[in-house]
Amino acid sequence: MPPLPRHNHLDPCCQQLPSGPWLRLGDYLLQQFYGISEDTWRERFAQRRAVDGAGQRLDWDMHYPAGSALWYYREVADEPAVPFTEEILHQDEHLLVVDKPHFLAVVPAGRFLRETLLVRLRERTGLAELTPLHRLDRLTAGLVLFSVRASSRGAYTDLFRQRAIRKVYHAIAPYSPQLNLPLVYRSRLVAGEPFFCMAEVPGPANAETHITLLSENNGEGLYQLEPLTGRKHQLRVHMSVLGLPIRGDPLYPALLPESAAERWDQPLQLLAKTLEFADPLTGRARQFASRRTLVLA
Repeated sequence: MPPLPRHNHLDPCCQQLPSGPWLRLGDYLLQQFYGISEDTWRERFAQRRAVDGAGQRLDWDMHYPAGSALWYYREVADEPAVPFTEEILHQDEHLLVVDKPHFLAVVPAGRFLRETLLVRLRERTGLAELTPLHRLDRLTAGLVLFSVRASSRGAYTDLFRQRAIRKVYHAIAPYSPQLNLPLVYRSRLVAGEPFFCMAEVPGPANAETHITLLSENNGEGLYQLEPLTGRKHQLRVHMSVLGLPIRGDPLYPALLPESAAERWDQPLQLLAKTLEFADPLTGRARQFASRRTLVLA
């Protein structure tokens, strides 16, 4: 049980303090959290918004407690507002299915805390145990499945672990008559540079995508993408490697400046369109579809 309660629908963060040369806790904090000032940390300590694993107040000048846990609330100054709204498509005693807009992160990360799908839904529904069963990239729109109850969460998590959920995406990308579609593309994906990108490398395949052309117009195609694996950015990398970069992608094939990547009017044209699975609690076939659509130029 965390020593800090959930605050404003946000869970506390935890970091295990590593061994190192620091004499004071403050020395470590200045190096590790270079964007947070000493005054801010001292205020957090005074208000018990940063404690150890036993819930005891910490102090900036205390001897560095290597191996201890640091529990704290993340805070973001000037968090951007995301001007798009999610839609709840289905809710029962175990599952919540949401149609996520582009640009909205699923869980708090980076410069987004309250402007995230999880926090919005906790505020909207009052469901204290609400937890996402899988993730979508912040720039990707479409279906996200949430667990409503901790007691049944494991059964649904196992579906993803066992690849027992059929996930179908739609994407808009250049049309290439030279490609013989449909096709199955397999490759090996690993963490690349910069750290938030993925790269294709030689070796045994760990990512597989089924690609089908649904329609084409004016040099662009509407594609159906079915990932048989769930590697980070898998669909975006595979389409880019095939010479079909998804329209609006700020990372593949070339990294764009952040200012160019945050154009509200030019979202990444990738949509998690359908989810299909046999319900592990009832055995009943379940299918959900996004109400969002992608439109060819």
